[in-house]
Amino acid sequence: MGATLILVSCVSTKRQKACAARDLYSSPWFTKARRYVEEAQVPWCILSAKHGLLQPDSIVSPYDQALHTMPVRERRNWAERVAGQLALAEPNLTQVVMLAGSIYREFLTTHLTERGVAVATPMQGLAIGEQLRWLTTHRHGC
Repeated sequence: MGATLILVSCVSTKRQKACAARDLYSSPWFTKARRYVEEAQVPWCILSAKHGLLQPDSIVSPYDQALHTMPVRERRNWAERVAGQLALAEPNLTQVVMLAGSIYREFLTTHLTERGVAVATPMQGLAIGEQLRWLTTHRHGC
């Protein structure tokens, strides 16, 4: 039987000291996304612009790095790195649900689908306010 994993993008709003990755990101969007995944009781990880794939319990210091400021080549390298981290962390991965914007998905999705992983993007095309509403109304997981 294959594994499902939810991937949540990092956000720029962070706490000021090192802590578990699940607690580092402090925007309203991330707080709602975290609540969503924890209620879904499905394994999840964070897509970090700096660190790649982060386990929620990983201790991380605040940083200032964003995918949208990286050149295309660096974003491609980031996606390849994350795909490798995912292959090691979840070798039996069959489905990924991405709670992440297009900049996080642009190259990573191809790596996953080439590996035979189904990729769902339930909030694709929604503006931030609509995403917040979606995360509130879909509170019991995927």
